[in-house]
This record gives sequence, C-alpha cells and structure tokens, in this order.
Amino acid sequence: MPIVTSKEMFKKAYEGGYAIGAFNVNNMEIIQGITEAAMEEKSPLILQVSAGARKYAKHVYLMKLIEAAVADTDLPICVHLDHGDSFEICKSCIDGGFTSVMIDGSKHSFKDNIELTRRVVEYAHERGVVVEGELGKLAGIEDAVNVSDEDAQFTDPSEVQEFVEKTGVDSLAIAIGTSHGAYKFKPGQTPRLRFDILEKITQLLPNFPIVLHGASSVIPEFVEQINANGGKMPDAIGIPEDMLRQAAKSAVCKINIDSDLRLAMTASIRKYFNEHPDHFDPRQYLTPARAAIKGLVANKIRNVLGSSNTL
Repeated sequence: MPIVTSKEMFKKAYEGGYAIGAFNVNNMEIIQGITEAAMEEKSPLILQVSAGARKYAKHVYLMKLIEAAVADTDLPICVHLDHGDSFEICKSCIDGGFTSVMIDGSKHSFKDNIELTRRVVEYAHERGVVVEGELGKLAGIEDAVNVSDEDAQFTDPSEVQEFVEKTGVDSLAIAIGTSHGAYKFKPGQTPRLRFDILEKITQLLPNFPIVLHGASSVIPEFVEQINANGGKMPDAIGIPEDMLRQAAKSAVCKINIDSDLRLAMTASIRKYFNEHPDHFDPRQYLTPARAAIKGLVANKIRNVLGSSNTL
C-alpha cells in the first residue's frame, strides 16, 4: 500500500466518532513501535515529522524508514509535516514526498495567516497534498514551538468560517485548552478543554475535520519512573484521557501525540540503565524502549482515539 493522504481517513473518522492518532517520529525504533501497535490494533495512522526531526534524522532517512514501515505493515499511513512555519519548508516537504503538511501561521495577523495558508494550499492541492491550518495559539514549548501562557489564545469561533473559506484548508487546528510539551498544568490546577468553543466551531463548520495539538496526557507512571531512576522532572498534569476521548467522538478527527512518546521512551531507557549500568549495546536498551512506545500507542488507539478495528 502506498503512503496516503488523510482525506479519506478523516471522512471515516468524522462519521465513525473516532480520531486518527498523529504521532511524532524521530528515529527507527519510534516508527517501529508506533506502526507495530497500529498494525495489531488495525488502525489507520499519521506519522508526523517536525522541523526538528528533519534536522536531526534528515528528511530522506525518515521517508525511507516510513516507506519500510508501510511495506512491513501494509497500513494506510499518512506522512505529515508538523508545524511548518513557512511556505519554503512546506514546499520542501511536499516535493519530498509528504502527503500532508501543516502551515502554522498563528503567529501572524489573521489577514497574513490567511494569505500564507492560501499560498501553501494552492501549491499543495496542485500536487495532491492536503493542508492543515491553525487558528489560535497553544501555550507550551515543543521543538520550535514556544508560546508563553500570556501569549496563548483560544480560537475565536467567529473567525473559523472565513479562514476556511478563504484558504481552502482541509483541516483546522484549534486552541481549546491543550498545550505543547510535558508541563501543561501545575499541581492544583484543573485541566479542562473548552468544549463550548469546539461546539460552536462544529456548528459553523459542519463535517469539517478539527485537529488538537498538544494532546499528550503526561502519564504519571512515566514521570515517576524517570524520577525513580535519576531524573528530576517536576510534577505535571496533562490532558485527561477521558476529555480527549470525548473530543474524538465529536468533530476532532486528528489528535497529536509527542510528549507521551518521549516520556515512555526515556522512562524505559533510564530504568534499563539503572538495572544494567554496565551494558552498552544500543540494541539492549532500545528494544524495551521500542516496546514501551508500542504499548503506549496501543493504549492511545484503543482508549483515547477509538480507532481500533476501523480498517
């Protein structure tokens, strides 16, 4: 099966009341863990690549690894650029075989965001590639994304219809209370998603795919495991998984997960070295790390996204 776009995936997800997991990838073990879980769960999949991942692993290596995953699993996999911040990086990814790109113009004015997004859409659609835009600003830090709490903004529902009509985007990332990175809420704070905003947007954009970024749950057992094995991560509270499942049952067709993958992998490797301090073979510590990724993704597919057995 060739690499696919997310268009048909989103149509089925919207109608079926589930979301597609968009998991960030950086190396072979992460790709293997994600795709093995999706294959066993019989779930469609989006593998997304940030600018930082392209710089770290190189575009060509990541594409070949994803092509190998498609050949190995026969899954419908969409390859997506996460948080492209310029026309040039979107063009490079489109020309390099990506089937989906995100142009994040949220740092610009509403007018400039429309102009930039429309330019990417025109180039992408001519080549059969789909485009995700963004309205609103999520707080948090992750790769090149760095937005303070003071600069964060919920998506204004009154802008969404004009934005979609003028840009021609295929999906829209919104800000309703999620945030980038592992430090979303401090102990004592109550995480909540603005389902009232989501409902208004859904009414204005019927049958239109909505995307949630920054949707990791910062699973406590991983934080505890890291700290038990020499780490110094502060207590943090992520987005409760039941809230994400509720979102996935509505118009949210794509949920991005990155920090939980990093935490699962780091927790596994720290635990391994604590138990085997003299080992130095990467295969020994990356094997359980890959298994940790696989277990995490399988749980997300079953209990958060609801996309098991949808192929």
